[in-house]
Amino acid sequence: MIRSMTAFGNARAESPQGSVSIEFRTVNSRFLDVSFRLPDELRMAEGPIREQLGLVIKRGKVEIRANYARPESQGATALDLHYLTQIASQLEVARQYLPDVAAPRLSELLNNSSGQNAATTDSQTWLALCAQATTQALAELLAAREREGRRLADMMLACASDIGTIVNQVEADLPALLAEHHDKIASKLRDALTAASPDGFAQISGAELTARIAQEASLFSLRIDVAEELSRLRSHITELEHLLGATSSSASQGKKAQGSGSVGKRLDFLFQEMNREANTLGSKASAISVTRAAIDLKLLIEQMREQAQNIE
Repeated sequence: MIRSMTAFGNARAESPQGSVSIEFRTVNSRFLDVSFRLPDELRMAEGPIREQLGLVIKRGKVEIRANYARPESQGATALDLHYLTQIASQLEVARQYLPDVAAPRLSELLNNSSGQNAATTDSQTWLALCAQATTQALAELLAAREREGRRLADMMLACASDIGTIVNQVEADLPALLAEHHDKIASKLRDALTAASPDGFAQISGAELTARIAQEASLFSLRIDVAEELSRLRSHITELEHLLGATSSSASQGKKAQGSGSVGKRLDFLFQEMNREANTLGSKASAISVTRAAIDLKLLIEQMREQAQNIE
């Protein structure tokens, strides 16, 4: 499955003890880069969240934000007399050494009194809520990444189709271009030999001289023959369609499952190879039509490479 590295997902988990909200924002990056923005009360959930994330996300810059809230009714908790006695005793001991220690405010006593009662259950409650919210948010994130990945894949497949059209056209024109260039080179060689020594080739028959000229022209034609480059470009297009999920055979599906975690990196390498073939095609061009085809190929490959930078 092709996934984009740019997406967003959030979720909220609730219980009688409170609620937790988590959101994931991801953008493209060469490696997995995770940053957290958590309140102190949820810091113990960082490890489990990171572990859940690592199971489904392989590449990208990920920003994770989380918040929690307790029910409003918890704010009106009455003072725990046992807790209040403990605080008074501790304050008396502290003032024996630090006479200026101030007494805690009433709001602090109320908050800490309710927190003291829930201290043993808060950690497990928040961890469970964080796990639940993380699962839901990651599911939303993955769905968004897959939708965007499908759009990117469709754009690259459209470019690949245009590349295939250009390759087919150059291949169809190639025999005529080679024949024309062959005749042109043969004519120039014959004219050059005749001008250099009009009477110096009497001992060589016309048929032999023509054969030698044709041989030299054929050798030069081999240097401008781009059939191999066109064949490799067509092979690269087939591999691109396989990577983007355009093929559906069982063998292809098995192979894709083995390397699905590095599709973006494999696409980067594939486009480098395609660009190399386009450059060679341009350097061998013997006609303006082939030069234009090489330029169009490079533009299409660059468009695909830009899109692939956002593929996981």
